[in-house]
Amino acid sequence: MAKDKTLYCCHACGGTSPKWLGKCPHCGAWNTLVETRAEPIASGKNRFDALAGSTGVVALADIEASQLQRSPTGVDELDRVLGGGIVAGGVVLIGGDPGIGKSTLLLQALDALQRAGLKTLYVSGEESGAQVALRARRLGLDGSQVNVLAEIQLEKILATLSAMQPDIAVIDSIQTVYSEQLSSAPGSVAQVRECAAHLTRAAKSGATSVVLVGHVTKEGALAGPRVLEHMVDTVLYFEGDTHSSFRLVRAIKNRFGAVNEIGVFAMTERGLKGVSNPSAIFLSQHAAPVPGSCVLVTQEGTRPLLVEIQALVDNGGPSPRRLSVGLERDRLAMLLAVLHRHAGVACMDQDVFVNAVGGVRVSEPAADLAVLLAIGSSLRGRALPKGFVTFGEVGLAGEVRPAPRGQERLREAAKLGFSVALVPKANAPKKPDPALAGLQIHAVERIEDAMALVRSLD
Repeated sequence: MAKDKTLYCCHACGGTSPKWLGKCPHCGAWNTLVETRAEPIASGKNRFDALAGSTGVVALADIEASQLQRSPTGVDELDRVLGGGIVAGGVVLIGGDPGIGKSTLLLQALDALQRAGLKTLYVSGEESGAQVALRARRLGLDGSQVNVLAEIQLEKILATLSAMQPDIAVIDSIQTVYSEQLSSAPGSVAQVRECAAHLTRAAKSGATSVVLVGHVTKEGALAGPRVLEHMVDTVLYFEGDTHSSFRLVRAIKNRFGAVNEIGVFAMTERGLKGVSNPSAIFLSQHAAPVPGSCVLVTQEGTRPLLVEIQALVDNGGPSPRRLSVGLERDRLAMLLAVLHRHAGVACMDQDVFVNAVGGVRVSEPAADLAVLLAIGSSLRGRALPKGFVTFGEVGLAGEVRPAPRGQERLREAAKLGFSVALVPKANAPKKPDPALAGLQIHAVERIEDAMALVRSLD
């Protein structure tokens, strides 16, 4: 048997190096190499035999493509993020900060699936069966028939999956599982990669859907090699402020549905409950319009959301500050330059603070127009009209560009009672729409036109 050899493995890309380096030679990431051991293999034995499998070469037209079999989890917001439910044989990876509610949500979903007649298995590597039962009672899941296995050895988990053939299996968490084929500790790059590969193969070879719970690093990324996210079918991130009762589940990758779809939950004494109207939590309740506030219609996956953008412009010192929460800070600096150059509104000696209410993150450029109108409102000390809503991207030349799915955004605003909308000209309705009967729509092509129109509405 060959002697063990020390290697340094990159937890970002999975590449290896014979010596420690500050920079990974494969992906260029800094300080990502960690010490591991090259595992000796007994002669005549290959631990990757379980991963091998080939169906032969088949023409694409000859492959029978059946419709995906989905199992609704019973949690509407989770089903929305997954694309309608869990796909048979699919592998889902869900990550989030400690205590944010990953295990709680999955235990609620497993109980609903079990009550719907599916065979479920909850593999706990961090808690005993008694601790899982205590949580179930706190959530009001008395009498739940979800099968629980407290185990961290991969071979025993695979044997249980093979014997039980459950429809849905949750592994909580993948960082606690280890294989006897490797001598490294659970949670190491080699163990996470190996265990995830075997569990993924077990799901693909049968009809069992596997949900992997993943730990996150201090930076918020999923711990372990990046190949972990490539192997699975769906990657979900749990987001939310620990000081707030609201949680967001966002789909970063989904082979069976839309990406960037979000589900909104509220943490209660009985676990996580879906929020049917999430726009309500992202809008502040003002008795009357206030300066510096503008409502944006953003698009998260297939769902339009109304988010309040707040801006505060105040006298700055020699080095004025630009701070944004929930929006891109570099884009804020660019928008201020566009506002000065094309609309004649100068903020070079002012502190500018921009915030998206409710802790939501807005990454799409369609938020540009709302940010600039909120800044202009704060600078003038004049509130935007009551029931005002907007969206649109602003280019460096001062043009207002259209946003995707503009008609859906306008219908959502009209449904929630908004009466005035400022939109890019290309997003203006081409023909009358009964759903927009109570919405007065103003179309603009440039940022200076938008600022002038807002001043005329004061």
